[in-house]
Amino acid sequence: MQINCGPLSAFTNPRYVIHLSTGKRLVLFRLAAIDPSCSKPNETQGWSYYAMEAECPHAGGPMADSSVDIEDSAYIVSCPWHAYDFNVETGESSVGIKACTFPVDVSDGDVLIDFPTEAGDAVGMSRVEPVSEKVKLKSKSNPTAAQSTGTSVSSVPTVAEPSNTTEAGPIQYLGDDATLCDWAVHILNTAHPEHKIELTTHLYNIFAAREGTASPMEIGRGTVTAPDQPRREKMIEVRPGGMPRTRKAGSVKSRIALLHALANIELWAIDLAIDICVRFSTFKTVESNPQELPRAYFHDWLKVARDEAKHFSLLRSRIEELGSYFGALPVHNGLWQSALETAYDLRSRISIIALVHEARGLDVNPLTIQKFRIAADLESVETLEIIHNDEITHVTTGHRWLTWICAQEGTDPVKIFRDNVSKHFRGSIQGPFNEEARLQAGMDRRYYGPTPTPVAAS
Repeated sequence: MQINCGPLSAFTNPRYVIHLSTGKRLVLFRLAAIDPSCSKPNETQGWSYYAMEAECPHAGGPMADSSVDIEDSAYIVSCPWHAYDFNVETGESSVGIKACTFPVDVSDGDVLIDFPTEAGDAVGMSRVEPVSEKVKLKSKSNPTAAQSTGTSVSSVPTVAEPSNTTEAGPIQYLGDDATLCDWAVHILNTAHPEHKIELTTHLYNIFAAREGTASPMEIGRGTVTAPDQPRREKMIEVRPGGMPRTRKAGSVKSRIALLHALANIELWAIDLAIDICVRFSTFKTVESNPQELPRAYFHDWLKVARDEAKHFSLLRSRIEELGSYFGALPVHNGLWQSALETAYDLRSRISIIALVHEARGLDVNPLTIQKFRIAADLESVETLEIIHNDEITHVTTGHRWLTWICAQEGTDPVKIFRDNVSKHFRGSIQGPFNEEARLQAGMDRRYYGPTPTPVAAS
């Protein structure tokens, strides 16, 4: 039977979750038509519409958060958990399993999904939920930031900030001919945090929007050099071990301190995800037939950067709602120290930043969320849960690309990871571990258990 999802004019985001009356969920994709000259039932006005099951058939990963690429003139979506890829039209995968897809018909101004039912069964649509990446910006200086990407941009009231904050001035956007690496260096050299998150969101949006067109953004491999350290606003800086201790989040002051510490981490995380694009843009695998990093690599890390910008904006807004502001408390640059130490090798960078620091975040996030839940600060709980769910996909991204490099080079990703941990991480990786979240991200106990076992050859 055909399920009417609503008028065509209502669909402006790249993807939506369709909730059916039976509890079944589908993902509806709205993607730029690869060949606009063709006339298909699922295409109109330069856009193509596809529907597939919302859970990855491998392990139930959220296909609403999948990355999208074009291969052999077809759209391929990859699960954010374990990178299983599926043709969004046929459901076929390179790994031998198949996802359920459903024909879409754009007819008489409506979007219809052909959904199979048993005779006499009635299935209707419960609701349509746009998949939106909400970023709370302090200005609307970039009216095109959310264009064609599903990024929701909202403004928030400002609060008084310290007098030592540098004057922001107008935000500087690069021209249409700027490469991804041009943008990356520009963002790294942008000190004002509000400008940084706006530019990061904008870069991901335009890069993703142009991927389905005849003029994708040039990568600009090796044309510019990443700075040794990103520029920063003048704030109170201390060494990592000199940060004041945060307590149980029972008081407003304690909660502000916790959120401020997390916001500082997210701000550095933006730069780390941007830096891994430009610093390693010329990376090639070590083998008889060296492979450069594919475009999907840059898309994945730009999505991580966009997520980190979203996280910073949500935390900064929550801090202000509690009566303070970002920069009111000391910060440290411990994460960037790890970046400097691993600047010479992409395998090391991924191992330490994504698979140690980010993975450690998966371990401690539930405990932090519980502190705020006990304090009945449900607004902060909501923000922290968004961050936690996103960070599972960030660890997945690191795991995916370390595994890809090792597959090209014929090496064991667990051994490469452990070798880098012993070289660049002081001390051992201590539990307790959030084993469920780590496993969702692809990290089983071979990565962090006491007695590693080799990865079986695939």
